[in-house]
Amino acid sequence: MSREAPFVLGLTGSIGMGKSTTAELFRAEGVPVWDADAAVRRLYGPGGAAVEPVSRLCPGAVVGGALNRDVLKHWIAADAGALARLEAVGHPLVSADRAGFLEQARQAGAPLVVVDIPLLFETGAEAGTDAVAVVSATADEQRARVLARPGMTEEHFARILARQMPDAEKRRRADHVIETHTLKSARAAVQALVRQLTAGRG
Repeated sequence: MSREAPFVLGLTGSIGMGKSTTAELFRAEGVPVWDADAAVRRLYGPGGAAVEPVSRLCPGAVVGGALNRDVLKHWIAADAGALARLEAVGHPLVSADRAGFLEQARQAGAPLVVVDIPLLFETGAEAGTDAVAVVSATADEQRARVLARPGMTEEHFARILARQMPDAEKRRRADHVIETHTLKSARAAVQALVRQLTAGRG
């Protein structure tokens, strides 16, 4: 008897909104979480599936058996077509990694999974989800959290924000909004959402 596919909840949010902490709260509730950034690190790391094909595009990018992010950044900055070629290699590998995770969750009978994707709306990845939860806080809370990070500057923060969809637009497009003003409130929101999305499943 084939198992039902799990409900796929996309999790996203702008920098400093508490997305990583919220992903951990879902894990604490027993929900499998696929992390897009972690998948890229695996693919780019020693023995990763992206190392060999990317090395053909940029031979100097492999350092110690892994792809070096700094070398790739310089290559992208110097070659206008580099990013598109890199994404043409990387995106299918990331998609395959996510598909493997979803199949594993289906076989395990998981009623709900979370796919943690920072640029979910920006890349159109919401098309592969059943619903989207956006993690949000006030602009003041966001700024304070981000500027407390080591090495972060106002200028770097501004550049990151410029690449991300505004929080208000994310909230408007979301099916669920998880407020992260406190850890306690975020945990309660996650627990309520898990109960809601798993009711009658599994």
